[in-house]
Amino acid sequence: MTTLVLGTASTGSRCATFEARERKAKHKAPTKGNDARSRVSLGFGADRKEPLWRCAKECGACCKLQKGPSFASPEEIFHDPSDVQLYRSLIGPDGWCKHFEKTTRTCSIYSERPYFCHTEPHIFRELYGIDEKRFNKEACSCCRDTIEAVYGVHSKELDNFNHAIRNQDSS
Repeated sequence: MTTLVLGTASTGSRCATFEARERKAKHKAPTKGNDARSRVSLGFGADRKEPLWRCAKECGACCKLQKGPSFASPEEIFHDPSDVQLYRSLIGPDGWCKHFEKTTRTCSIYSERPYFCHTEPHIFRELYGIDEKRFNKEACSCCRDTIEAVYGVHSKELDNFNHAIRNQDSS
C-alpha cells in the first residue's frame, strides 16, 4: 500500500491515503449516490444528511506543510516538477506555510494561493484520482485526519471542523 499525503488546503492523510491501484482501478464497485445533499438511511426509519465539506475558520491545519515522515512528499503527489518546487518554496523554517498568519490563522495570499491549496472536486481528481461523487466524503476525511495530525484528536479545531460540516444551514 502506498500512503500519499500532502499538507495543503486540499489534502490530508485520509484523502491521500489509498492504495496506488485504487487510482488506476479500471472498474468501480457500484455505489449509491454520494452527493452531499443525498439522504442516507440509518435504519429504523432514520435519515441524515451526509456532511458537506466546508473549511472551518481559524484552523489552518492544512497550512502545516511538513507534518512528518508518515506524510508523502510533494514528489509523490505532483506530476509537474514546477508544482514540487512551488510547494517546497512555501515551507517556512518551522514547517508551516510562510503565508500562514499564525496570530489570525489566515492566509496572507488567500485570493492568489496556488491551485493545490484549493479544496475542490477537480483538484481532488487531478491529485488523488478521487471522483466528484466521493469529493465531500473524502475532503471531510482529509481535513479530519490533517487536523488530528496537527492539533490532536481532542482539539478545539477538530470540534470546530466537525461542527462546521454538520451544520449545513450556516456558512
